[in-house]
Amino acid sequence: MIDFNRNNLDKSHSHYLQQHKDNPIHWQEYSDEVIQYAKSTNKPIFISVGYSACHWCHVMASEAFSDDIIADFLNKNFICIKVDKELRPDIDNYLMSYISKTQGHGGWPLNVILTPDINPFIAFTYLPINEKNGLPPLIDVLNFSLDIFTNNKSSIKDYNIDNMVSESVEESKVIDMISSSFDEFAGGFGIEPKFPPHNTLLFLLSYYEKSKDDKIKAMIEKTLDMIILRGLHDHLQGGFFRYCVDPSWSIPHFEKMLYDQAMLLWVFSSSYRLFNKDEYKIVADNIVKCLDGSFLDDGMYYSAIDADTDNHEGLTYLWSVDELKKVLSVDEFIKFSEVYELNNNFDDKIHLIKKENKFLPDIENKLLKYRNSRSQPFTDKKFITSWNSLVGIGLLMHYRFTGNNDSKDKAFSLFNALLSKHYVNGKLSHSSLNDEEFLEDYSALLLFSTFIYEDSNNYKELISELLSKVNSFNKDNIWYENLNSDFISVNANNFDHPYPSSVSLAELAVLRSKIILNIEYLPNEYSLPINHDFLNLFAFMSNGNYHLIHTKTSISWSDLPLNSMIIYSDKFKDCFNNSCREFINIEELIKNIKD
Repeated sequence: MIDFNRNNLDKSHSHYLQQHKDNPIHWQEYSDEVIQYAKSTNKPIFISVGYSACHWCHVMASEAFSDDIIADFLNKNFICIKVDKELRPDIDNYLMSYISKTQGHGGWPLNVILTPDINPFIAFTYLPINEKNGLPPLIDVLNFSLDIFTNNKSSIKDYNIDNMVSESVEESKVIDMISSSFDEFAGGFGIEPKFPPHNTLLFLLSYYEKSKDDKIKAMIEKTLDMIILRGLHDHLQGGFFRYCVDPSWSIPHFEKMLYDQAMLLWVFSSSYRLFNKDEYKIVADNIVKCLDGSFLDDGMYYSAIDADTDNHEGLTYLWSVDELKKVLSVDEFIKFSEVYELNNNFDDKIHLIKKENKFLPDIENKLLKYRNSRSQPFTDKKFITSWNSLVGIGLLMHYRFTGNNDSKDKAFSLFNALLSKHYVNGKLSHSSLNDEEFLEDYSALLLFSTFIYEDSNNYKELISELLSKVNSFNKDNIWYENLNSDFISVNANNFDHPYPSSVSLAELAVLRSKIILNIEYLPNEYSLPINHDFLNLFAFMSNGNYHLIHTKTSISWSDLPLNSMIIYSDKFKDCFNNSCREFINIEELIKNIKD
């Protein structure tokens, strides 16, 4: 039985919730018992959603959520719930859909006031204790919310999440729409903040191989070259930060997310395959180095590394000229200053940005060794099934397109770890900390399985089993995120940002599974680009733009186009552009593709 007169987050397994265990607010972890208590007391619910590496979540925790006056008001008038978005994507998706629909944007911390029957009516992100930068004090918004609930409850409208169906777009217009949002000066799409556009880049890479359009190549290369060069990139460790706050990719929020490393490993490996630029291979190699050095433990990969060190954002990563001169020899410092900008650009310190895409491995490793002796940011040591599946796919792409056999071995080891630790008795756990079942996990693992199949000629039975599980989340052609009994049914997200949505993962995984299992499928329409480009990758494949290589034997990926899929068969056959051609042997098939 829960004691609702205390903060109970000290009992939580979530690293994020543990960060809030000392707040004077009587936080509870989400459960059906907490909701029933809210109903029995007829108090509004205050849900605050975040994640362990979130900088602004830390700021609000140390400011408003540590304030005794605010805590006293919340404890008397609300039932307060803290949610780790990485553990409960269903709750996060539902509340994010509400704030996005009512305000046009969202973010974290995501704070929502709800009725006891889980109907949201007020939502906001970061708010200060006192008015600041045009933001109202949190206590004012809480008072306003309480007044609505107490005196004007009839004005609260029922909220139902919309069926997330993207507007269809003609293929001929997709590239034009992407081009119209391209930043010709700094690369990427849109103005600010700048997130690495993994999904759009993957779609453009596949489309470029088909079209050989120089305009598409220029967008890809400009974007990749800028994010290698600028402040999104951790030039010493390898890997990338979550996003930059400015249009020129200079200053990041310093959290490192596992999904970013996974998706960018896929992107840079594929780009090296298409463009044969050595720097893309070096960056892909360094992402693997970052994964091994910062995320890997016991066969799987941690979810995130915090933005803050000792309550200061980016502290671990910043330098002064004096520090650099202390660590480097005179000659090394001269070489380093020729490649790097050494101007104070963040809190009177230097966040490293390059002038040109040159690599100084000896000097950079020397500085990394020194940096590793500093206080380090917190690592969230939970293993998330979907994100680990994306890492596995990235590792397979690194193997296929750079020839690194170690990455293939790592991908297979990760696959086996996920099956043995997270897929138990036919149930797939979302993470190492919770066993709820979500579409994103089943879809991502199924997708990973289809890539594993191509490099093993194995697991068709598992693919069939997981395909059935994925399809159980689809009711009347609507994808649902959750099958859990403790929260309302939530329509699955189809917004491909920052990583592929559950809907897009499901659609591509189902398509590839049907191809492997020889099940009929239909072509799909394209969707509005930028926000649905992993879904567009699925549409691209479903419309016959991949070489479906039927083979009796294994085949080297270096002999195949980027847009290829291997199906083990009793024939040698290439199905492409909605027609199939059979060959006597594999050599003839390869020759035909290359011709």
